Amino acid sequence: MKLLVFGGTTEGRVLAERAAALGAEVTVSVATPLGAEELAGLDGVRVLTGRLDQSAMESLLAEFDGCVDATHPYAKIVTAAVRAACENSNTPLRRLLRAESSAEDVVRVSSCAEAAAFLAERTGNILLATGSKELAAFSRLPPQQLYARILPTHEGIAACEALGLPHRNILALQGPFTQKLNEAMLEQYRIVWLVTKDGGGPGGFQEKLAAARNTGARLVLVERPAGGGENMDTVLSWIKEGLSCR
Repeated sequence: MKLLVFGGTTEGRVLAERAAALGAEVTVSVATPLGAEELAGLDGVRVLTGRLDQSAMESLLAEFDGCVDATHPYAKIVTAAVRAACENSNTPLRRLLRAESSAEDVVRVSSCAEAAAFLAERTGNILLATGSKELAAFSRLPPQQLYARILPTHEGIAACEALGLPHRNILALQGPFTQKLNEAMLEQYRIVWLVTKDGGGPGGFQEKLAAARNTGARLVLVERPAGGGENMDTVLSWIKEGLSCR
């Protein structure tokens, strides 16, 4: 079975490794060099780097027997493109999705724009842990009030600069982070509001939640987009079935 995985998450790496161990010919497509770094050292796994539009995905899928979308739970544009490409190329598709987190006593919003509108009525320092692509949604807020925790890439820092953030407010680090490190950051920068997505266990969501509670910060949760998926065991079972049919 020739399997194409659209990756970029912890699950994508684990799935690629386990699928290759089962005997599948695995190729992982990631958008950035940072995503490729996360896949370094996997035996028997080919890695393709670069952003693909739907047309390019369809052309690539012609080589494969099956596809797994293992992108981030919030990568709704990519997920929609993968789904359409698989439908157009008649390629079987599975969506690997990490479990949602449980969280009480948080402010729930449907988008970063809604989070920005909510915070425009509040005071205090804000830590944005939603990713550099979402920073533009917070342009209405005072830059000196914002701290952005982003991946250490040129694109991420450029997005912060475009927002007008002081460089001292740019926290270019790769997570996930422990609860203690989250607490230290919240205390160091006197954060009152922590804006984040539900990245689940692999994204360190519970550590963020606990740190916010322990430091007195309020957590603003951008909820996941609609759409379901399957867990690791279910997707691996599907791959095993594909291998047994060949």
